Amino acid sequence: MLRIYLLLISSFFSLNVLAYDEIWLLVDTTALKIEVKNGEQTVDTIEGIAIGQSGAGQKTHRGDNITPYGEYRIGWIGERSSFHRFFGLNYPSVKDADNARRKGTIDQYTYNGIISAHMYNQVPPQNTPLGGRIGIHGLGRADEKIHKSMNWTHGCIALTNNQIDHLSQWVNTGTLVKIK
Repeated sequence: MLRIYLLLISSFFSLNVLAYDEIWLLVDTTALKIEVKNGEQTVDTIEGIAIGQSGAGQKTHRGDNITPYGEYRIGWIGERSSFHRFFGLNYPSVKDADNARRKGTIDQYTYNGIISAHMYNQVPPQNTPLGGRIGIHGLGRADEKIHKSMNWTHGCIALTNNQIDHLSQWVNTGTLVKIK
């Protein structure tokens, strides 16, 4: 009887760990919302986000103010950011690097650095011609009225401070983020 009880408890904890490990974020740059997903099920939604001043798409260079489409992972978490909290993405991705190398935007040395970082689950170089320090962040001391009225970032995804605090319960380093 004790053995069955231990198996049931073990299964319960394994299922909960597996379910939590499946948490990921879907950033909808058209609807301006983030869906917290567990597998394919939406478990939370945060609306009223802001993205880059130039919208979303394929980033071509640092300073283009575009929020990049693609799949990324949270590479680091900054709890004491000027933006309140900052969840840094592992941008540029391998796909971003491939596109940029093909177009001649980055050299072979930069390409190799990005690829190597991804191979070893590290944050890729953040000072490339493609830009860097792309993430999900709060407002810090910024004006919430501006946040609600326009897309204002340089390529990041912005939430209010309360929203980023709420989102922090769902994310860890390594959480998958899909931006569409």
